[in-house]
Amino acid sequence: MTVEHPDPVDVHVGKRLKLRRTLVGMSQERLGELLGVTFQQIQKYERGANRMGSSRLFAIGRILNTPIAWFFDEMEENAVGAPAPHGLAEERGRFEFGPASRTHAPPGTPVENRETLELVRAFNRIGDPIIRRRLFELARALADMPDDRPVPDRTYPARNVGEWSLQRPPRSS
Repeated sequence: MTVEHPDPVDVHVGKRLKLRRTLVGMSQERLGELLGVTFQQIQKYERGANRMGSSRLFAIGRILNTPIAWFFDEMEENAVGAPAPHGLAEERGRFEFGPASRTHAPPGTPVENRETLELVRAFNRIGDPIIRRRLFELARALADMPDDRPVPDRTYPARNVGEWSLQRPPRSS
């Protein structure tokens, strides 16, 4: 395909490259340095204007500490123009991953939102695994709250944020 009409697979892989690069907090310039290309080349990869060869994608995966398959996750079948062939062992739609299966966010959702990426980066900087786990559980509980819950009358202005404390009480011996 032409630059005006890049291949949908290249566009998808480019978006996933940009997402992963942003999640790890790496600039286009730094990724370009590590790959030996210019940041403009990284921009072209991220837009899908230039294709990445397998060796380049392998190097990017190693630099960003992610498996190559991650760049193809969440790709819709219509992105390649034809339905994917069925596997030899299962009929389409018959294989179930069970209750622990991964859920994929549709394109344009908060996964691509700058605020979400900053939240993920901040979460990853929390060194204490107990605090990370509790924060995860809190977020999950908040997400499961019903949308029709009563709205509290009291608001919490930002000036109180400095008064909040995450310090643990001293441990007893």
